[in-house]
Amino acid sequence: MKNGKEIISNCIFSQIDLHREYSGVVPEIASRAHLEVINDLIDRALAEAQITFGDLDYVAATQKPGLIGSLLIALQSAKAIAYTLRIPLIAINHLEAHLYAPFLEGREFFFPFIGLLVSGGNTALYHVKGIGELTPLGKTVDDAVGEAFDKVSKFLNLGYPGGPVIERLAQKAREKANIFPKILSDTGEDDYRFSYSGLKTAVINYIKKHPDADQAEIVYSFQERALELLVRRVLTAARKLKIRDIVVAGGVASNGRLRSLLQESTRDDENIIIPSPLLCTDNAAMVAGIAYHYYISGKESELTIDVSARV
Repeated sequence: MKNGKEIISNCIFSQIDLHREYSGVVPEIASRAHLEVINDLIDRALAEAQITFGDLDYVAATQKPGLIGSLLIALQSAKAIAYTLRIPLIAINHLEAHLYAPFLEGREFFFPFIGLLVSGGNTALYHVKGIGELTPLGKTVDDAVGEAFDKVSKFLNLGYPGGPVIERLAQKAREKANIFPKILSDTGEDDYRFSYSGLKTAVINYIKKHPDADQAEIVYSFQERALELLVRRVLTAARKLKIRDIVVAGGVASNGRLRSLLQESTRDDENIIIPSPLLCTDNAAMVAGIAYHYYISGKESELTIDVSARV
């Protein structure tokens, strides 16, 4: 990264093929794959950027939240580089990094904004006031939205990951009926909770009762209900706090239907900011990008810092 906003190289090793037969991420397989490829990825990133280790001003890695084994490999690698080169180590909150992703595409970084993070592991809403200043507004009380997509897809034998498969199949629905009820009806203007376990169970029970039902119609209704809650919650928060700018990030943010629902539901004075699909999923550019702002502020991490599964 250059100046926290210009991507010089962004190398990604996808593990989707490794986890597909399990219909979800297996922590042991994930961490072993990290260990096997990380050195080659670092070498490739430096080569593509046409720089050497000696050109680095700082090194960043995700420290939380996430799978412990995978976090350890990245953070320990970053520590080794920082120690050897005597440059700052910047340990980064993975969730904050996702919310920075849209600012890697020519937008100037600004505050405040409402941040909606949607992925297989996280569904959460934040009031972002500055670097490291994320005030939680609401989160899922059970499944993350991406996890719900994966589980419904697995039950229907559609494949993994579930999000892209369900989105494509939902586009083939003709009747587009509301099979499933609206989830989490508002209990008050400060209710920012998310929940997907009930919706997932409703889908499974419906399929068991109607084994011959059109799968396209089923997943269409499921997707509409799952995404409607995201849109409702983020817009309620933005309007309550009188904040016009909304950042949506994480793997589920690449869903085309979510993007269209957001655009359909916003007012003229509201601004929806979503990164391109490549930057919605996990990537190192967003980690190095947000780390730049810590670096220029003199906020570096101790080499004794440890990883954490939770925020």
